[in-house]
Amino acid sequence: MSEGEKITLSIIKADVGSMSGHVMPHPDQLAAATKVLAEAKQKGLLIDFYVTHVGDDIQLIMTHRKGVDAPEIHELAWNAFQAAAKVAKELKLYAAGQDLLSDAFSGNVRGLGPGVAEIEMVERKAETVITFHADKTEPGAFNLPIFRIFADPFNTAGLVIDPRMHEGFIFEVYDVFEGKSVKLSAPEEMYDILALIGTPSRYVVRRVYRKSDNLQAAVVSVERLNLIAGKYVGKDDPVAIVRAQHGLPAVGEVLEAFSFPHLVAGWMRGSHHGPLIPVPQRYARVTRFDGPPRVMALGWNIAKGRLIGPVDLFDDVAFDETRKLGVQIAEYMRRHGPFMPHRLGPEEMEYTTLPAVLEKLKDRFVKTEEVHVIKRHSALLSGTSEEEHD
Repeated sequence: MSEGEKITLSIIKADVGSMSGHVMPHPDQLAAATKVLAEAKQKGLLIDFYVTHVGDDIQLIMTHRKGVDAPEIHELAWNAFQAAAKVAKELKLYAAGQDLLSDAFSGNVRGLGPGVAEIEMVERKAETVITFHADKTEPGAFNLPIFRIFADPFNTAGLVIDPRMHEGFIFEVYDVFEGKSVKLSAPEEMYDILALIGTPSRYVVRRVYRKSDNLQAAVVSVERLNLIAGKYVGKDDPVAIVRAQHGLPAVGEVLEAFSFPHLVAGWMRGSHHGPLIPVPQRYARVTRFDGPPRVMALGWNIAKGRLIGPVDLFDDVAFDETRKLGVQIAEYMRRHGPFMPHRLGPEEMEYTTLPAVLEKLKDRFVKTEEVHVIKRHSALLSGTSEEEHD
């Protein structure tokens, strides 16, 4: 690969069936996906690849020279997931083909179910990259840690002492309901950024750029399965790519943002709040209440497109206390049962059975005497008639 030539790092993930409920894929599924990618590498379509999983989601990590949203790469991933789904059906695994919302590929997997995070880059002298893989949560789960990585000097010392980062970063915030995005500058527009991304169910940090030269530093998948399918078919289980070192946050600064197991939406049936727990690959299984939500971090160096690694970055005793706190938070939240704030609010429950329950009961709701009393008091206070309050 010549100096300055661009390579693309793509993560495409999907749940296409798993063993024992939502716990993890069968090894034969991973082998089927690996075979498809290995053949593509042999033919020269891929430079390199790595297949793994977090929870029940198969993760395809690929490097190539085709750029972002390349039809050939997306079709390759689709074929790999189809091969894994075929195995799931043969073995009668749970939810075989769950995230494949169409029977046919149409040029791009976006909108068809799988989650996608891709970044095109010119390799630096040492290209350090971290890929994050989350399960049982939504894309907005990355809002808080991504903000801390690129905008919080209490997390990232380099924002203060590294002259290459001192100007700050540009955040591209995506509205998942409207399909629109806005670019905001940190630190100048920090409060505006927080005003949006503090609602992670709607506003998601999609990309981050270094302000000094517009170098892309991070990307997050933004697919929302319930918005695509119009009903609950599984949680989104996002992925993210963060470049590190050499004028970007250090690996330790990136990981530090995950040292607090903050509450995220997802968990059981995608309808509950729980802690996002950083785990090593050996803990990348979800069991208690189909969770709790968790995230895995893999460290890489990229050399002429080759994936050097991975390093299992959360496999460190330094994160044991974070995991312990996460388990305590999970216990506390579970004690709420079906009550908020453990269960999501009504706006997020519209894709579950709640609308059917409300429809069944709608004719049994009746106005009470208290309503008339309140209206009379309101009319007296405002100087209007009671009918005007109807």
